Amino acid sequence: MESLDIALAMMAAVGMSGALARMLPAGIPLPLIQIALGFVIAGVFEEGVELDPDVFFLLFLPPLLFLDGWRIPKEGLWREKGGIIQLSFGLVLLTVLGLGFILHWLIPAMPLAVAFAVAAIVSPTDPVAVSAITRKVPVPKRLMSVLEGESLFNDATGLVAFRTAVAAVVTGTFSISHAALSFIWVAAAGLATGVVVTWGLSRARTAVVRRVGEEPGAEVLLSLMVPFAAYFAAEYIGASGILAAVSAGVTMSYVELSGSSSALTRMHRQSTWNVVQFALNGTMFVLLGEQLPGIYTGAVEAIAETGHHNPLWLVVYALVICIVLGVFRFGWVYASVRFEGWRKRRRGIPFPEVGAGMMMVLTLGGVRGAITLAGVLTLPLVLNDGTPFPARDLAILLAATVIITSLVLASALMPPVVKMLRHQSSGIKREQQEYLAVQTAREAAERALQEEVDRLTSEFPDAREQDLLSSVAERLLADIRAVSAVSELGLPDEWLAHEKRVEQRMRLAVIDAARQSIFALARQHKISDELAREMVARLDMEEVRNRH
Repeated sequence: MESLDIALAMMAAVGMSGALARMLPAGIPLPLIQIALGFVIAGVFEEGVELDPDVFFLLFLPPLLFLDGWRIPKEGLWREKGGIIQLSFGLVLLTVLGLGFILHWLIPAMPLAVAFAVAAIVSPTDPVAVSAITRKVPVPKRLMSVLEGESLFNDATGLVAFRTAVAAVVTGTFSISHAALSFIWVAAAGLATGVVVTWGLSRARTAVVRRVGEEPGAEVLLSLMVPFAAYFAAEYIGASGILAAVSAGVTMSYVELSGSSSALTRMHRQSTWNVVQFALNGTMFVLLGEQLPGIYTGAVEAIAETGHHNPLWLVVYALVICIVLGVFRFGWVYASVRFEGWRKRRRGIPFPEVGAGMMMVLTLGGVRGAITLAGVLTLPLVLNDGTPFPARDLAILLAATVIITSLVLASALMPPVVKMLRHQSSGIKREQQEYLAVQTAREAAERALQEEVDRLTSEFPDAREQDLLSSVAERLLADIRAVSAVSELGLPDEWLAHEKRVEQRMRLAVIDAARQSIFALARQHKISDELAREMVARLDMEEVRNRH
């Protein structure tokens, strides 16, 4: 019963955190509020929550990574692919190797494989935390594209490296060549599995809908099952379930552009996933706060094994990790920008100037968050021989300290640095894309309205009905909600109801045509998928309003 009380208290804390974030000063990030609330819960329920690492990993990571892949703007992803790949793979490798050796040197009681595991799990960045910090001072679109794209892939690469290091600790064996080959296999097979599973489920869903119709509740439930299906399928064949969840999300975003789902389904699905994202992210940070007292006690004992009995050494270790991460990140960003500029200018391709301010934003944008927390909490409790996992509590506390420190530094330094930047844009500006989408949708709507009028004209040849059709069509074209002339003639109620049905039919045809034109622009990469989702969401709301 107490476990249920703790679970309800944690859910209440997640709900309260949103209200507190609006009440407290804007500079306090939401994750820090949730950690503090978790710490309060730990003081009320002294026993705390006993976490099963495998269950925790499965419940939290696949849906969060799936949603990242689904919602990340693909236009910026492809445009900034060079910088994203360098940050997602090169910087992760540098962090794992460099920080791993430094940690082992700094804390001899921490085995080298455990040090590599800690370095790997603090390498992924969290765009959700960055967005929360910069909601009052928006980061330039180009930089946000790099940060979001980096987080999508370094989540996967960092977690794969983390699990490889943990497996080395648990089994006691490690081979660089075997690890490299294993990484290539699990990465390639995981990515392919996510694509295949998502496309397969999408085709099966389309076949069922054609036969029996669409049920929004079942559609939402299916979307919630996709990341878990991709994860289990990949794990079954020995591939990376994490990368499968990422590629499943990316594939789902392209499946969505087919426009095969109804407006009501899309609205229900979006609202459900918003709640899932908020609940999972919030629960993880509340859990961190709730686990901190016990983690701190275990970490102090681990510190004593190194010969240091003063808990302040925990602060020293955490500061060293944060400084090393910052130096590595800034150095890698600087070298990558200079190399990319040299490479493109050598080929005659224009390359915009990247100043120190933009490099600082990219450096501060390396905020650690939900993925680091979810991953480090999955460290096994015991090894294969039954002995406790070495320095587990210390590893978790160090990762938690890195998360908190990066959040505090970014919340303090990011807004003033961003304000000093001149916002730069690349590619087609959003305003131009929106104008193109609106014009295309309007033209498609007018054509659809004329086609619907022609069809209705053949169905209702009576002269009075012809006048009704003309009146309704004119109102729709002008988008004026005035009473039509025919409704002022004292006609019976059934005729007015008939007029309403005709208008509804025309409106729905116009909305559907506009929506399909926007989907087509997104499939042709003339507008971003992010803008397409926003505009389709507005049309979906209009359709639902007209149907009810």
